[in-house]
Amino acid sequence: MHPTVNIAVRAARAAGDIILRYHNQVDLLTIENKSENDFVSEVDKTAESAIIKEIKKAFPQHSVLGEESGKMIGDNDYQWIIDPLDGTTNYLHGFPQYAVSIALIEKKITSHAVIYDPFKEELFTASKGEGAYLNNERIRVTSTNGLKDTLIGTGFPFKHPQHLDCYIETFRAIHPHVSGIRRAGAAALDLAYLAAGRLDGFWEIGLNSWDMAAGALMVKEAGGFIGDFSGRDKYMETGNVVAGNSDVYKQILKKIHPHLTQDLQR
Repeated sequence: MHPTVNIAVRAARAAGDIILRYHNQVDLLTIENKSENDFVSEVDKTAESAIIKEIKKAFPQHSVLGEESGKMIGDNDYQWIIDPLDGTTNYLHGFPQYAVSIALIEKKITSHAVIYDPFKEELFTASKGEGAYLNNERIRVTSTNGLKDTLIGTGFPFKHPQHLDCYIETFRAIHPHVSGIRRAGAAALDLAYLAAGRLDGFWEIGLNSWDMAAGALMVKEAGGFIGDFSGRDKYMETGNVVAGNSDVYKQILKKIHPHLTQDLQR
């Protein structure tokens, strides 16, 4: 494992320990509503602080973009993008689908990624050009051709209700052609699952960079494709994501494109 990934793993495990410490005591937590349907708890904040502490100990000059703390000043050629608890709503309801997500972007290229599910003790790691791994075992996307018999992941645009009608139309376009569609509520894990072959494809509207930075590298390193709704590599800018193996990726793009509003095609 690359030394930088080891640092990220240490940070993710520190956050995971905090997350598990309170997972049976969520009724005692202080919970704030950042915006409609977007919650943050003291666990999110404490876990993020633990991650930043580990990163800054090893790389004091690097900058950090965290979901809760925002951007910290530092060397912009080396920026860590972190989500201390992807799936906060799941966590607060005792639904065990959440994870820590950490990625390092070096000179605008994502070089290392860690996604850690502390509840299931599953550690996904990836480094550019070195493959993707689950608990140190190599993982690959599925080799499915077409959408028939596939299992596709997605996410409802609950933070962007203006896109709900459009999303429903894309759902209608995909639904008849696949075995099933799953909405588990943690995009980082959805992308990690895709990399591990548990899902065949994925699409979602309006993600943030910390939701997908680590997962995007995992998908690529596992042999998959990821892009925005126009098939470009601007998903980190637009927040709109399609991913899968080569054929599934193309098929999802083809099915949803006629139903996208003009602003989602940019």
